[in-house]
Amino acid sequence: MKDIFRKSVLIVALAAIVSSMVAPSASAVEKGYRYWGYFQAAPGAKAWTMAMTGPTVQIADGSVEGWAFTFSSDSIPDAAPPRMAPNFSRICGLVKNVPSGKKRIGLVVDFGSASLRPKGETMPRNFTKCVVVDKNAVGVDVLSQVVKVRTQSSGFICAFSNYPAKECGAEVPTPSILLPKK
Repeated sequence: MKDIFRKSVLIVALAAIVSSMVAPSASAVEKGYRYWGYFQAAPGAKAWTMAMTGPTVQIADGSVEGWAFTFSSDSIPDAAPPRMAPNFSRICGLVKNVPSGKKRIGLVVDFGSASLRPKGETMPRNFTKCVVVDKNAVGVDVLSQVVKVRTQSSGFICAFSNYPAKECGAEVPTPSILLPKK
């Protein structure tokens, strides 16, 4: 009887050890991706809309293009938009005389929260700018007039003005500030 009991305890103990090695623990850290999220606001819009295409589509005069260094994961599926509102008249209100064949586009670049900053890097300052571009310019044309853009061969945007310096859509642990409060 003692041998059966010992064998049962041993089997249960081995099962617990094996399952803890295979199954993720409750304290396992979820991972997600930090990257440049792309947002748009049509003329007159006061809120950001996540762009459903890359920055290679036509944009109307009076639009605001927004970029935010952001994070998303399985439990945080929506990238956070720029923290500055898409206010075209505030961004471009002083730029009145636009040459024929050109358009005004407001640009907002949000380098994200400090919790997303890659280790050892310095975050540039967020900014807004009114950009005058050709009538047929697309989002990446607007962006490229203001910042140096680094992309992957696929066209995925990795960095603005060398931020982040090396990574591109890096998988990282979910920043603790973004975890749900218990």
